[in-house]
Amino acid sequence: MKKILYIAGIALLSITVSCTDYLDNDPRGVLSEEELVNAETIEGFMTSAYSALGNDHYDAPFSLWPYGNVRSDDAYKGGSGTNDIQDFHFFEVSNNIRPDFGELDAFWYNSFVGISRANKALRALEQISAEEYPLKDTRIAEMKFIRGHFYFMLKIMFRNIPFITEDIAIEDYGTISNRALNNEQLWEAIAKDFEAAAAGLPAAQAEVGRANQSAAYAYLAKVRLYQAYTQDENYNVTGIDQNHMQQVLDATAQVTSASLESDFANNFLPGSYENGAESVFAIQFSQDDGTLYGRLNYSDVLSTPQGLGCCDFHKPSQNLVNAFKTNANGLPQLNNYNDSDLNYEELATYTVDPRLYHTVAIPGLPYKYDPEYTYVEAWVRSPSTYGYFASLKENVSPNCGCVVNIDPFYGNSKNRIQIRYADVLLMRAEALIELGQQGEALALVNQVRTRAANSTALISGYESNATISPYIDGVNCTWTQEYARQALRFERRLELAMEGNRFFDLVRWGVAAEVLNDYYGEEKTKRAYYSDAYFDKNKEEYCPIPLTQINFSQGVYQQNPGY
Repeated sequence: MKKILYIAGIALLSITVSCTDYLDNDPRGVLSEEELVNAETIEGFMTSAYSALGNDHYDAPFSLWPYGNVRSDDAYKGGSGTNDIQDFHFFEVSNNIRPDFGELDAFWYNSFVGISRANKALRALEQISAEEYPLKDTRIAEMKFIRGHFYFMLKIMFRNIPFITEDIAIEDYGTISNRALNNEQLWEAIAKDFEAAAAGLPAAQAEVGRANQSAAYAYLAKVRLYQAYTQDENYNVTGIDQNHMQQVLDATAQVTSASLESDFANNFLPGSYENGAESVFAIQFSQDDGTLYGRLNYSDVLSTPQGLGCCDFHKPSQNLVNAFKTNANGLPQLNNYNDSDLNYEELATYTVDPRLYHTVAIPGLPYKYDPEYTYVEAWVRSPSTYGYFASLKENVSPNCGCVVNIDPFYGNSKNRIQIRYADVLLMRAEALIELGQQGEALALVNQVRTRAANSTALISGYESNATISPYIDGVNCTWTQEYARQALRFERRLELAMEGNRFFDLVRWGVAAEVLNDYYGEEKTKRAYYSDAYFDKNKEEYCPIPLTQINFSQGVYQQNPGY
């Protein structure tokens, strides 16, 4: 059993308060919010907000796998075929994406539930003094961190969202337009939450799962990095704001309580590896905690190979697998990696980045480093459609005690890292490159690559073709700003593959249409279901505002362009 900070159900905060009187009588057995605010009970408000971080489901996953991976060139949807969760298929091929998708509505709704809980906690904290509750300032900072997290996800998904704080009365929620703040103002509002969190959080927290100062600075850096790529109303990237890039450097310099794991694999293993050195902030899960199944990672239950459970979704693309090929000098094949497909039946004939074996399950090799389970072609549900590879990072060995049968699915209680230190290093490197300081970025990129080179202990026996080298200016490359930019973007793909980032990176850089339409052109020659795939620039960079939410707002919300 893993002891964590928060649990799924918080009965204390399931109490609702009516906005109108019912026959002028107070309902029996119902406490007002004010009656709940005291030193003994106020912690429940914060617990409720933390619990929202993992209150998602496979059809509206906060892990973002359908939107960050399947929507990019990193992954195929998987499952039994294109009709299996068909809306995610439409995202894979950028076709027929509609505002009436229930998955988008659920994602929007669940995210705003999290925001509402954070706002409720902040209002409660305002009603109690620091003398009564010495942790008041720390908890305020934590709630702003959580609110910022949900707003960040909504922002990269939908772009134009209403920004609602604890100062806005509940009865006024419906009056806040999703166009009240422009793109720059929205990013600034989210950044202010993380700035406030960083100012109020301690360097370390006694309880596992609570945000600390480094987590706030890391998230602040991420916001500033997205904000730096300025967009017009049609989502075209019109420039790179140097001041915001400098803010990325300032924020990443403050991430002092994390470091790289010695082995890349450690980030994706359960048990004693969780909340390790590289985990800047992670969503906590548990089992045997008094609930029916425990608090499991429902975001990713679908990605278990069919031979081990259900349902073989979230499949690494051939394009991603090809990207792990290296040249004889140990550098990536930046410009020609997709000229030929890596054939897993002839794996020994290639030189590859060792991160391939930590990211992708390949037929004939141990599954999740477990010699008792060899990943075989028979475990694949629909090979003619989606190929034979499977995703590894979010999965665990069947021998793990963290696996729970939630028939027909097999869930697990392994944490999901939201931000890890490698991402912080690469964000800092990206900012340095865009500021013309690519020489300083070189050491950061190489730090990540060197760790990858040293990550072979758990793949012993099939690591002999793992060949990876650092970039050495003037020896195996010429480290100009343009080359550094290309190398950095490729490194982000390799290091963070299948972790929900890729599509959003492409949009941030302003290259989504170019990259994805090139990808679709190649995929059409291999997979018939890509025949009509096409990415519509100036439209599909963001999801449509859910139609249900527009209707609930009675037209206050405006739809995104093109939908």
